[in-house]
Amino acid sequence: MPHGHSHDHGHGCSHEATDVDHALEMGIEYSLYTKIDLENTECLNEEIDGSGKTVFKPYEKRQDTSKYVQSDADEELLFNIPFTGNIKLKGIIICGANDDSHPNRVKIFKNRPKMTFDDAHGKADQEFELTRDVRGEIEYSPKVVTFSSVHHLSLYFPSNFGDDNTRIYYIGLRGEFSEAHYHGVTICNYEARANAADHKEKAFDGVGRAIQ
Repeated sequence: MPHGHSHDHGHGCSHEATDVDHALEMGIEYSLYTKIDLENTECLNEEIDGSGKTVFKPYEKRQDTSKYVQSDADEELLFNIPFTGNIKLKGIIICGANDDSHPNRVKIFKNRPKMTFDDAHGKADQEFELTRDVRGEIEYSPKVVTFSSVHHLSLYFPSNFGDDNTRIYYIGLRGEFSEAHYHGVTICNYEARANAADHKEKAFDGVGRAIQ
């Protein structure tokens, strides 16, 4: 689905209102940053400790270049991002500088906490070739089937357009959020254990019924 603005130039007021509505809508849709467990979010190879967390900010601040993360030893950056519940990831925006420090590729991994650079060299759940995006206008669309139940997201930026270091100003995440139902999981486990004790030969059926 295209996310472009209306091009009805015959009605200036209508066009302006459409732009405002679109910006508000995008701001709401790109609010998954509020569901990130920032305290436990980490960025490997960041030049300044804690700077990686600053790129997760409101959509309307995506062009704010006062806060950013820059890689340290080389051009690689690896984000480990836990959420406070489960998300369905539908869109990603990567905003960088208009120079060679802008990342040119991202590899995305789901539900693999505490990934290292060695882990990130393996096969990703999905990857994108990136285009320089200074204004935060390019959205990449992950496969919804793959990223429909995500409690942890890892983003690995292996390279840029030729600079020694990579710089990122904004990472936007669009999608849906659902609370983690730990209480429900506990109940399911309890019922599964009860079924296993009473009907050992039907233990697996019991687990299936309990989870459903």
